[in-house]
Order: sequence, then structure tokens, then C-alpha cells
Amino acid sequence: MNQLGQDQRHQNIIRMNRETFDVVVIGGGITGAGVARDASSRGMRVALVEGSDYASGTSSRSSKLIHGGIRYLENMEFKLVFEALSERKTLFEIAPHLVHPMRFMIPIFKESRVTFFKMGLGMWLYDVLSLFQAPEIHRKLPAKETLSAQSELKSNNLVGSYIYYDAYMDDDRLTIETVRSAAQFGAAVGNYLKVQGVTKGKDHYIVDVVDLLNQTQIQIRTKQIISCTGPWTDIFGSQIENNWKKRLRPTKGIHLIFPRKKLPLHQAVVMGAEKSSRIIFGIPRGDYVIVGTTDTDYQSDPGTVHSEKADVDYLLQVLKSYFPNSNVTVNDIMSSYSGVRPLVKDDSDTPGKTSREHLIFKDAMGILHVTGGKYTTYRKMAEDAVKLLLNDLPYDKRFEFKNSKTLEPINDLVTENGYREFISHDRNGEEKKLAERYGPEAILIMRPQGDYNLLQREVAFHIENTMCLNIPDYYIRRSNLFLYHRDHGLSKFEEISRVFKDKLSYTDKQIGDDLNALHAYIKKEMGWKTSQ
Repeated sequence: MNQLGQDQRHQNIIRMNRETFDVVVIGGGITGAGVARDASSRGMRVALVEGSDYASGTSSRSSKLIHGGIRYLENMEFKLVFEALSERKTLFEIAPHLVHPMRFMIPIFKESRVTFFKMGLGMWLYDVLSLFQAPEIHRKLPAKETLSAQSELKSNNLVGSYIYYDAYMDDDRLTIETVRSAAQFGAAVGNYLKVQGVTKGKDHYIVDVVDLLNQTQIQIRTKQIISCTGPWTDIFGSQIENNWKKRLRPTKGIHLIFPRKKLPLHQAVVMGAEKSSRIIFGIPRGDYVIVGTTDTDYQSDPGTVHSEKADVDYLLQVLKSYFPNSNVTVNDIMSSYSGVRPLVKDDSDTPGKTSREHLIFKDAMGILHVTGGKYTTYRKMAEDAVKLLLNDLPYDKRFEFKNSKTLEPINDLVTENGYREFISHDRNGEEKKLAERYGPEAILIMRPQGDYNLLQREVAFHIENTMCLNIPDYYIRRSNLFLYHRDHGLSKFEEISRVFKDKLSYTDKQIGDDLNALHAYIKKEMGWKTSQ
């Protein structure tokens, strides 16, 4: 895997100013990253521009699951579930360091909206749609065995449970690894490159972009454009088209992080709100548990989304109803995060019933927009979008670009067999965690580098290889410092900032500005605490 740092970003901007591209991808979330990877793997000349950091929107705010979506069976969305389960299998193979099997439990109570028998039918259908490719087929547990497997669970009116398998993942890192793969295939990628306008010529477009790091202007000439702006689709569309028709029903979701010793889950637990179709997950991740998500309509700018007291209270209420003896309180919450889903607008009466199918359409300027969908199906969404793009090309060009390589490993150093062998080596502590997170590429971090400690070597790796350009981006998307530390990792700030000084020639002012930006982010996301 080639380096992808500040120098490569500078070279990519030079390319953007000079070359004519086959396609410009607007948006560096998982969908845009997937489109750029698919198109560049076919041999197309691709530029990807992201107005903030990669995965800084919805793509780092998910439940961090790769799953078929068992609740979508209730909406008869069999095609979506089949597609998602197929993609789950693919992601196990192409990103083994980022996507891992996980056991799930669905407890059923007498008052549950879905009966034990009906849920059993759903479980069999889930296995069938996965072509029995899960690590294990589902199992049925009576009430007594359910409590043996998860003793903290509410026993009152418990009928039993079902055990099945899906997967967990690192959403932000999966996005960034996909961007790196696109760059490996030749795409010119850049973050903090904000699109300000699009002009259509006779046989090309001009995309006007500003480099937010130095306020310089860039003009990118391209034959085609794909917009992957997620929950900003309607905002971006209305900026480039006067009579834009809204396509989205954006919804807000928040998640809470708890210490696992306070909420000792032995597998992920699916908590179905008994009187609605909303589902809450409790997901163990090492020493911590992620609880979420909410699903409420959201009409404001997605960039302003944050967790609120009502959201937190709702999730706490669900937790207390399922685990009445855990005594979980608001003081046990280590952190929270929030995001906006770019759901496609339909006639559903509640967000929970709104389809997770994706939508690909052309606007009046001929720009292709990709929105909706599930994180799990991003690779298929990207493939569908690029195939649609190819339909507008002459036959010889369609033939030239027909072969996608997105079934190959996302990181050519991390094959499925190689990953399993690498993590089987005897290691302790932090090096073991690094091996599991990065696979064989962890060797680059473990290798001594001056007097840097292990954390500083990891920071240096991201500056040089994932286009990490400021300290808040490292805290929020390249590491788990914000989420999994009571102080959100602020005690590590000095040793982290030293690496930015060394590698990016950071000044004391830049360090101060980044510290202020980090405090502002924490205040925005954790502001609900002040209203307790």
C-alpha cells in the first residue's frame, strides 16, 4: 500500500488542476470512497474531493455493524436483506482486519410485538437469504438458557431468545482504507477540498473547488460527475440546480458508550422497543459497550447534529427496561456520538419503516447522485453507480472499463489468510491490539522510530498513510481516543501534538487552534451533560 500523506495530497491537487478526468467523485464518505475505488480499479481517471475529513459525516457515526438487517424482513425487503448478507460475506474476505463476526441475541418477551414463533420464522429466512454463509446458523434458547447466556437480562415475562451471527466493523477506518485503495488504483484524492460550484460545458464539466487549508482555488475538468454527499444531497443539489426536488428523509441517530464492566454483555443484544419497529443494539467492543441507535426525523444542517438529553434519556430508558439490575445511570456514559442517515424519501409514517434501499439518479445537469442505502451494501451501491455511468460512454470505452477489481482485498497487505496467520502470533497488550486492528501493516507501527512511544508511532502512521492533517481528526476518526476515554484522550494531547510538530511542521498556534477545535467538538457532542 502506497503512502498517502500531505505530500501526496499536494501532488494530487497538482493533478486536479492539470488533468482531464473521466469522473469526479464529490464526497469522501463510504459511498464516495467506494465509487472512487470501483471506478479507478477499472482504469478510469478519477478525482475524489471531500469538503472535510474522510468519513467525517454519517460514515463515522454508524452502529459500526455489517449486517443484513433482520428487521427489514418485517417490511418484506427480501432483496435488500439478501444483498446485504451477500456483501457481508464479501467484506469478511476483502477487509478481514476491519470486519469481524459477532454473536447476537434477540430476547423475546410475552409482550413483544413479534412473537417467539414469528421471530423463529424470521431467523430461518435470515439464514436462507445468507445462503447459510454465517459463521453458525441461528439457535433457539428457552428462557432458562437465555438467562444463563446473559444473566443481567430481565427475567419477567421472558419467553426465550434467538442467537444468530452478523458482524461488527470500524466504520471510519473502513472508509479511509477504501480511499487509500482508490489512491492505490490511481485516483487523485483529497480531503478539505470543498466544491463551490459546477459549470457544464459542451462535452465536460468544470468543478470549482477551494482548498480549505490555504484558501487557494482549484478547477477540475471532468467528463462526468458522481455526487455522494449523503445527508447533504438535497443541500448540494439545491446549490447547483434551481428547481431541485428533495429526495431525502434525513433521520438522526445517536449512540452511547459505556464501560463493559458496568453493562457486562456477553454478546450483542438486540432490544426491540416493544411498541414500535425501532431496534436498539447493545454491542460489546473490548472493554466497552456501544448502545444505539435512535431514529428520528432531522431537518437541520447535518453538520450541526449532536446528541441531546431526550435522545440520551430514551436510550437509558430502554437499557433499564432490558437490564433492570444493572443500575446503569447517566454518570456511567463515557461518550456519545450522533449522525444523520440519508434515507430516501417515501410515504412511510415513521422513520423506522422508511426503506434502506439506495437511489441512483441523474439531475438536470446530467450529474449522477447516489444516496440512501446501508453501510453494508456500499460496495454494491458503488458498482451500480459506476455501471450506470458507463452506459453513457461509447461502446469501446464501456468495454475498456468493464472489469472492476473491488472483490480484491481493500488493503493488499491484508489478505484473509495472511491476517489470520499474523494475529495468531504470540503478542501482548498494545501490540496485540495493533495486530488485530491493522493486520500485517501493524509492523510499520511496531517498528522503532526515534524515541517515539507506540501511540506516537501510530499517530505518525496516520499522518503519513491516511492523510490525517490535524489533531482532532486523529482523535475522532483515526483512533478511539474520543469515544473510549473518560477525558476523551486529552491527557494524551501533548505527546500526540509533538508528532504533528515533527511530521507536519506544526506551529504552537496550530497546536493551540487544534486543541480549541477538539474542546469545541467535545462540548458540542457532550453538551447534553450540562442539562442533566
